[in-house]
Amino acid sequence: MIRPEDIAKTSEDSHCIALMAWCALNIKTYPQLKWLSHIPNGGARDLREGTKFKAMGVKRGFPDYFLAYPSKNYCGMFIELKIQTGKISKEQKDWIAHLSDVGYKAMICWSWEEARDELVKYLCPIKM
Repeated sequence: MIRPEDIAKTSEDSHCIALMAWCALNIKTYPQLKWLSHIPNGGARDLREGTKFKAMGVKRGFPDYFLAYPSKNYCGMFIELKIQTGKISKEQKDWIAHLSDVGYKAMICWSWEEARDELVKYLCPIKM
């Protein structure tokens, strides 16, 4: 069995894959993870594809993950996943601030492990 620790290397993509591998391994413990989805907003695209995505409503800086599951205090949870060498754009800061202001738990996590820990805290606030 491949462990998330074995997947995460030095790229943001590898940390995203590790996070989802952890979710798959822990879905029985945290069944709400079924509602966690990656939003493929980033990445290099050619002009034609970029134009199409923009026309479809893709917005710069929108977070990487959305957990469509409310908690006692929040409507749902958004995570922007970075690695230690990552940079936060103005648009990412703006989205995180806006989503926080309108009732979502929204944050930047600097590794798949931090994202995992924040998901567990969100889903089990009493245990933490």
